[in-house]
Amino acid sequence: MKNSLASHLCRRTFLRQGSYGIGATALAAMLAPNQASGADANIEVPKWDGIYPVKKGEGRIKRVIHLCMAGGPSHLETLDPKPELGKMDGKPMPKSYTEGKQIAQLQGQANNLKCLGPQHEFKRYGKSGLEISSILPEIGSIADDICVIRSMQTDQINHDPAHTLMNTGTSIPGRPSMGSWLLYGLGSECDNLPGYVVLTSVGGGQSQPIAARQWHSGFLPSRFQGVEFRSQGDPVLYVNSPKGVDLKSQREVIRAVQSLNDVGNTIYQDPEIATRIAQYELAFKMQTSTPELMDLSNEPQHILDLYGTKGGDGSFASNCLLARRLAERGVRFIQLYHRGWDHHGGIKGGSQTTAKFVDKGTAALVKDLKQRGMLDETLIIWGGEFGRTPMAQGSGRDHHIMGFSCWMAGGGIKPGFSWGATDELGYSAVENKVHVHDLHATMLHLFGIDHKRLTYRFQGRDFRLTDVHGNIVKEILA
Repeated sequence: MKNSLASHLCRRTFLRQGSYGIGATALAAMLAPNQASGADANIEVPKWDGIYPVKKGEGRIKRVIHLCMAGGPSHLETLDPKPELGKMDGKPMPKSYTEGKQIAQLQGQANNLKCLGPQHEFKRYGKSGLEISSILPEIGSIADDICVIRSMQTDQINHDPAHTLMNTGTSIPGRPSMGSWLLYGLGSECDNLPGYVVLTSVGGGQSQPIAARQWHSGFLPSRFQGVEFRSQGDPVLYVNSPKGVDLKSQREVIRAVQSLNDVGNTIYQDPEIATRIAQYELAFKMQTSTPELMDLSNEPQHILDLYGTKGGDGSFASNCLLARRLAERGVRFIQLYHRGWDHHGGIKGGSQTTAKFVDKGTAALVKDLKQRGMLDETLIIWGGEFGRTPMAQGSGRDHHIMGFSCWMAGGGIKPGFSWGATDELGYSAVENKVHVHDLHATMLHLFGIDHKRLTYRFQGRDFRLTDVHGNIVKEILA
């Protein structure tokens, strides 16, 4: 009995830890672009089709592209015109607005707050006459395709917890991101790329760090977490095979690893082992799909000119082009972060500079999807984690949660339209307030999902993306 127990412990240790070691060695060999015929048809991995049955015709969209303006773009310089605030420029901020309210770094200056008028002119664009800042002329050119929400509110006044709330529906770290919820609920339409891809870019202002937990799967199995692609060079590390690794030896390693994982899964029924099996197979397929995704040689010049990039340069515009290519290949949730919107000082020049990084690529993405007939089945969300104060912080603005703006476009969204409003100084949402939870509920509704029914039991409780909150914003739906 003693020898049998020792044997079992050794075998278990080998399965759990040895597979990690072999897997780590194998991973460098799996992602090889020059192995065009490398996928092994003998490796069978069940496809995840999701746990939420959506009847045909109920869902209006197939995918989300979230253009996350990280750092908190000022609604007062982008999407929410406030002429009255301009008239108050340099004058004391009325205490009736701020007294007893949460203010970030300006809290110590509560008795000496000054109004800072909008730093850029707003113009009317399109047939709809939607008012958008002059620093976003390209987004202005798609005014008739977007719905601007000017009454957004959130609960978190600092960057990281505000990003966490925007991504997971709570400021508590460790919960699944919205992309992970969608993969869990609906599965992916793509079997040779991750169903949830993240790309990042930077430029224009203070660049707040973005933690990888923003696209984590939380307590859901890790197969549903987002995968970050690098914006320059090889999108996935170790994409080239080590010297001396040929196709035959690569196949042998993959088969061995999968066999070991199959044994471990049979014994322990651990969902993380099942994830490992699926992800090794996905990684093996990605050795051909990823280089093809990044090869822009088949993109016509007028498309490259539309985005303003040759691709592969790490820019937001390049990432927008990749987002369209990912969408074409069936990726369910695509998230593009641009880090550069944190303007505590110099907001006039800073916001204009940052806008130039994102304006053309954003508009190009909408136009490109529209001309390909894909916009009707795609939801685009553009916005940050919060807004900025109408009060001055030197030559900039502080974090603000009481009122800010975002816009949405695509399937099921009413175009050329604005919803909600802040007060005349842009301090607080006062009309048709939309919380982050409402945004999530509306997004799930467009997929044909009742946000109250997409749940996962964890530690004795049924969790959901909207927690115990969330209302569908029916008024913005077409």
